[in-house]
Amino acid sequence: MNNVNEKNIPAIDRVFEALIVNGEQLTAKQIANRYNVANPYDTVYTLRQEGYAIYLDQRTNSKGRVTNKYRHGAPTRQLVAAGYKAIASGLVE
Repeated sequence: MNNVNEKNIPAIDRVFEALIVNGEQLTAKQIANRYNVANPYDTVYTLRQEGYAIYLDQRTNSKGRVTNKYRHGAPTRQLVAAGYKAIASGLVE
């Protein structure tokens, strides 16, 4: 980073960069530890409220261990349709 101290950048901006700009897939634990976020679920919720399609995918490895990872993706047709219906009904501006 251009001589910018990473600690001065808000955690939500660093999570945004990881998920949306860099396309990383992160667990809640990784978000909490890597970005010093007390509640990673609130961070993801905030990004979703800002209009970013953040999905939680469940993965099973070869040993049968299940992990949940957040990722950024394209919104589904259903999600876009719900947004347009909310706007049309006056729920959001």
